[in-house]
Amino acid sequence: MGFRTPDMPPGDPAEFESTPVMDRLRMLATHWTEYGFGGPKQMHALYIVKTVLFVLGGWLIVGLTTPGIGLTDLSAWWGELIVYEKLMVWTVLWEITGHAASWGPLAFKFGPMIGGWRYWTKPGTLRLPPYPGRVPGTAGDARTLFDVGLYLVLVANLLFLLVTPGVQNAAAYSEAGLLPGWALISYVALLLVMGFRDKVVFLASRPEQYAVCLLAFGVLASHVDMVLIAKIAMVTIWLGAGVSKFGHHFSLVVQAMMSNTPWLTSKRFKRSLYRDPPNDLRPSTTALGWAHVGGTVVELTLPLVLLFSTNATVTWLAIAGMVLFHIFIYSTYPLAVPLEWNVLFVFVTPFLFGGFFAGDGYGVTDFSRGWILAAALVLFLTGPVLGNLKPEWVSFLISMRQYAGNWASATMAFRMNGAEDKLDTGLTKTLRTQRQQLTDLYGSDVAEIFLQKCVAFRSMHSHGRAHLSLLQRHLDQLENYRLREGEVVCTVLVGWQFGDGHLFDERTIAAVQQRCHFEPGEFVMAWTESQPIHTPRVRYKVVDAALGVVELGYYDVRDAVAEQPWIPNGPIPHRVTWRKPGYQPAGDFVHPEPIPEGVGRDSGPEGRPDGMVTG
Repeated sequence: MGFRTPDMPPGDPAEFESTPVMDRLRMLATHWTEYGFGGPKQMHALYIVKTVLFVLGGWLIVGLTTPGIGLTDLSAWWGELIVYEKLMVWTVLWEITGHAASWGPLAFKFGPMIGGWRYWTKPGTLRLPPYPGRVPGTAGDARTLFDVGLYLVLVANLLFLLVTPGVQNAAAYSEAGLLPGWALISYVALLLVMGFRDKVVFLASRPEQYAVCLLAFGVLASHVDMVLIAKIAMVTIWLGAGVSKFGHHFSLVVQAMMSNTPWLTSKRFKRSLYRDPPNDLRPSTTALGWAHVGGTVVELTLPLVLLFSTNATVTWLAIAGMVLFHIFIYSTYPLAVPLEWNVLFVFVTPFLFGGFFAGDGYGVTDFSRGWILAAALVLFLTGPVLGNLKPEWVSFLISMRQYAGNWASATMAFRMNGAEDKLDTGLTKTLRTQRQQLTDLYGSDVAEIFLQKCVAFRSMHSHGRAHLSLLQRHLDQLENYRLREGEVVCTVLVGWQFGDGHLFDERTIAAVQQRCHFEPGEFVMAWTESQPIHTPRVRYKVVDAALGVVELGYYDVRDAVAEQPWIPNGPIPHRVTWRKPGYQPAGDFVHPEPIPEGVGRDSGPEGRPDGMVTG
């Protein structure tokens, strides 16, 4: 792989689509094990440049707009909470404008490289209200001038917070002061209004990371309470991510992530992550070790040390461990590229836990009022608890299940009669389909290889194997369709994506159908929900854009992880619980009548679904 040259799988690109679909996916998944996505390294260089600009911008903003904080005297920043406030606001601004996560080629935006503000300031683009039939004033799915104005006011509020000097309020404890509470409160209030109008912009602001902290800094009268809220926020984020790694998913994530790491060039090491490549791509003990010792254990132990330790040496060792942890995550360039979050945590971890050391009066027992701790726990834990028990209710971001492999996702299929082009002709948007973007760069044959490599990437995770199983049953023949990773299409539909399948569920597809008018069988999607923490069952939906939801059911995640990415044994076992009256799947596999849950036998040996579909 060169700086400007992609690393392509073997074979003639012109002959790629003449190969059977499952043979293609096997070839692409096998190629991923050693080369990852295979894009040119200039893609990664772009992110280094962007990171430098992010760091430089944060430094200049804090140093030039905060009296009492010197631009070059960085030692003066130590212990000044306004530094954390402004850097947090700066990060939120990058996120909510689309310059942070979901930017650039690793988020499948090739030209232009940003959706974000370009979508959210354009009337007529898709808007996704979370409760359109329940919350007054949120009905509809088209962005209006009101939505554009609301978004611009949100951005203006953040810009004001960045450039305003600190004020001497009740919580201020130094000459630099703190950000004005009213402006922090107004931001959170505006964000909540936006959340009911459009959940995409709301999630893009990363509220699970920053919103509660900004609210606390706006209403609390003690800087000690503010520091402790910030500490609990960070620890909750780490612990939520650690808990999300329980189960079967995360080892598969580590395989794909480390195979895609640009600086990791040892093919021998990459092959060691798989049991017997190219024949068996299930996780090896090496992958399990990296996942659960290097990941789960770290995120469940070091944060608790940081929160409760009053020993300076132990605290600084834990700080060093978490800093290295985030540097490593940054270096892997995970898809959707949440890089700025990791950069902020590299700075904030020593700043908060070292600069406001628990042994110096900043421990969890030092809250001025007990109710503040109780309120913080409710605000920070409600989302993760609900999201793990009832994932259909809560975004995986709010559930704090970052990049653990357990999220709602989908694989989409467009009939090869030009159906995919309807997205370009029917929707108001600022990005063309990725096929068009990549064709401009590499030609149509290479574009198709890269797009189907995304599908192979999804099939290297447990849910991708379920998607392929469902599509085998519901499409007349896979070779009549072009398969697309749902998250890739999502970024074209709404301008932003971060692995949350709730952004492209059947409601979004219904809005797309109103504008694009697909015929039955032209656009079919296999969609899976996150796995709840207390059961191995994963629920699925099959959606035909023209017909709506046509089938519901579930499968056992253990059956998915036991299979290869190209499902050589046919569809994995799954149980159909409902099918649209009059609808019949078009594939050649068995299509038994639905057996609703609670009717007849509900499970077979070892809790597997009974009455299930088989090849």
